[in-house]
Amino acid sequence: MPRPPGEIRAGYPHFLRIPTRWMDNDIYGHVNNVVYYAYFDTVINTYLIERGGLDIHRGNVIGVCAESSCSYRASFTFPDVIEAGLRISRLGGRSVTYEIGLFKNTPDARPEEEASAEGRFVHVFVDRASMKPVEIPGPLRSALEALET
Repeated sequence: MPRPPGEIRAGYPHFLRIPTRWMDNDIYGHVNNVVYYAYFDTVINTYLIERGGLDIHRGNVIGVCAESSCSYRASFTFPDVIEAGLRISRLGGRSVTYEIGLFKNTPDARPEEEASAEGRFVHVFVDRASMKPVEIPGPLRSALEALET
């Protein structure tokens, strides 16, 4: 479950800078809600690939999204650069629940302290061929343990 409004940066052990793109804006002049989920995927999968050794093209084990949600607090627009914070709220044998905080940069390029959006994302790890749940492999588990709060 997302934490109460006002979640702050200090609660996240890992960050990734994600620039917004011109095409992210919708007709109302702000980043469209569906794009926030792409930011969630980006921070999670970049971390898993770089820190956990996840091979998204040839690996036997992959993560599939079982559930996701987002609480919107303030909007982003192009050309904002977002600081995506990542942490783990639950690490099971075959699944993991991530919490993501999206932080806007201030005009002097410092990230704000309060999250503009907060997400929840559940990955279930499965065998690529059978799509049956499997235990989280050792290197991935180690990387995920580093994000537990």
